[in-house]
Amino acid sequence: MLEKSDLKKTVSKEEYKAQVKPLQEALAALDAPMKTAGLPVIILFEGWGGAGKGRVISRLILNFDPRWFTVVNIQPPTELERREPAMWRYWCTLPQAGQMSIMDRSWYQEVGVLRLEDEIDDLTNLRHMNEINSFERGLTDNGYLIIKFFLHITQKEQKARLEKLDSDKDTEWRVTPNDWRRCRQYDKYCDVFDQMLEYTNTPYAPWHIISGMNDEVRTLEVFRTVKESVETALKLRQEQKTLPHHISNVIQPGQYHFLSMPKLADVDLDKTLDKEHYKKQLKKEQEHLSELHNKIYRQKIPVIIAYEGWDAAGKGGNIKRVSEALDPRGYEVVPIAAPTKEERERHYLWRFWNRLPKDGHIAIFDRTWYGRVMVERIEGFCTPEDWQRAYREINEFERQLYDWGAVILKFWIHISPEEQLKRFKDRQETPSKQWKITDEDWRNRKKWPQYETAVNDMLQYTSTSFAPWNIIEGNDKKFARVKTLKLINAAIEKRLAEEKKHQR
Repeated sequence: MLEKSDLKKTVSKEEYKAQVKPLQEALAALDAPMKTAGLPVIILFEGWGGAGKGRVISRLILNFDPRWFTVVNIQPPTELERREPAMWRYWCTLPQAGQMSIMDRSWYQEVGVLRLEDEIDDLTNLRHMNEINSFERGLTDNGYLIIKFFLHITQKEQKARLEKLDSDKDTEWRVTPNDWRRCRQYDKYCDVFDQMLEYTNTPYAPWHIISGMNDEVRTLEVFRTVKESVETALKLRQEQKTLPHHISNVIQPGQYHFLSMPKLADVDLDKTLDKEHYKKQLKKEQEHLSELHNKIYRQKIPVIIAYEGWDAAGKGGNIKRVSEALDPRGYEVVPIAAPTKEERERHYLWRFWNRLPKDGHIAIFDRTWYGRVMVERIEGFCTPEDWQRAYREINEFERQLYDWGAVILKFWIHISPEEQLKRFKDRQETPSKQWKITDEDWRNRKKWPQYETAVNDMLQYTSTSFAPWNIIEGNDKKFARVKTLKLINAAIEKRLAEEKKHQR
């Protein structure tokens, strides 16, 4: 792609002055419609050192109200950031609806300059690029506009600019040993950039290769591209509101190996555990989990435990028995309620990326990202296309967590309608438990058939080899608690054994 870019293009001072003012006025006029439409925009700049990224960003932001944009400067990941999944820090920078994020470098560092400098192998690099494509597709599918610029200059021009900066005491700090190495090895980096651009040049997030050789050309092309891209996105949003919309019935789970799961109606809920055996097994499994917690901390293995289930299924009591075995410094229970206004104005997975554990720690989610394909589906809080597409987005999310090294455990606590009714009545009639029962619980109960259909779909399309579902028979709470602890211990033991084998 870089070979096709025109690096000889110039523009006269007069032409520049005539063209830039209307563009500046048009860009300034975008603030209000972007805010009204709730359009989140990400503008990212990649390219050669010395190609003028900082200069063009400085000019671009002068056209916008500073209340509606943030400039994000991305450096190589810190040690703390390396303890999180690769895409974690980029999810944390996502702008809210109606706001703009302008990025001086981005998630492309890992598949660009760092591919050579960190000696990333081809297979890992391909996985990173697939993660990026999934990330950008997920954002654009959920209403984001992504504008990607690569500023290109020749090796000769880069060397001249670096020498000029390096010769001035006020600017020599801007030139690093990495800049000189990249200039000397220009052809190697050029090949890496070309592969990156080709593989990630998608219809939903295309690259715009801009010549950095001429200051005026660079400014005009960036201004014009931003203006046209935002105007097109705003027009499309308006058309989607007024034109008839065809509803698809196609569920998109992605290309994964899915495990066979029983239908909820076929699960045997008669399994029980007497009190004496319960106490013995509970103590045994909790003590074992406590030992394993120390081991995963030393091995820096993150564990993510996700709880879903019927209202009154016993999730809280189950989580309590798990957390009793853990060092409080090494875990967090994350209760998930309805999204806040800030959370609704971002991609629905944003709030979960922000609550992931560091490596060596455990996060226990009391309800999860699966609300998208259950409550949001049933209650109409998202469109059919949104929840049908979410299976793939969730599988991609969990695959990234697995590739990061996480142990992922997903539990559906299952009870019968009769058992739920019994527990509802007990809560309603016991003063100390009345806070646990709400009108919403009774409303949800009336929709049991719809929820059962949604749960069966969820189990079918998101039980993967790397993040399988575990159905916990919950009519007997004692049985459910011990089974859950056993499954957690077994999964951690398996992961520790794999780690030990890998270290040999």
